[in-house]
Amino acid sequence: MAVQQRSEETRSRIVQAAQAEFSQHGYEAASVAEICERAGVSKGALYHHFPTKQALFLALLDHWLAGVDAQLAAYRAGARDVPASISEMAGVISDVFRAGTGQLPLFLEFWAQASHDPTVWEATVAHYRRYRQLFAGMIEAGVAEGSLQATDADLAARIMVSFAVGLILQGLLDPQGADWGETARAGIQLLLGEMKT
Repeated sequence: MAVQQRSEETRSRIVQAAQAEFSQHGYEAASVAEICERAGVSKGALYHHFPTKQALFLALLDHWLAGVDAQLAAYRAGARDVPASISEMAGVISDVFRAGTGQLPLFLEFWAQASHDPTVWEATVAHYRRYRQLFAGMIEAGVAEGSLQATDADLAARIMVSFAVGLILQGLLDPQGADWGETARAGIQLLLGEMKT
């Protein structure tokens, strides 16, 4: 087995173990020793991949959002225009719920840590800003292609991101409360209905 492949497998085991540990115990109480035991690695191996517990914690956020980004790109790829692309992207909410089952403690832990740790806050808010820019750019493209009417793209993007985050939180807190994937689709259609030409 190649060294690079072993390194990637070790890193993956550490990330999976950290996800379980942070979900179960929270960031502050999570034990690096326990993460190492769960992953079957030494502390030296963990610190080779992640210089600090905080770096590992942030890597979990990056790992999760890399999956979301890939899904968004896949949904966007074949759409005929911007409204269709945004409608397709609402499907990511369903994917997030499927992948996020049992992850509420970790999702909330990111918010809790961001509220008092400037490094975690900066890393977390950078993702929100990136998604707002993505959607603002799409809305501007929709205006340019004539499928959306002229609108404040930044405001519309903020509403879309707020809608998605609120929907994810509701779905994680009350998974049986609604068909959250369908709610996402219907909500995006309402928002797009106000913007379509």
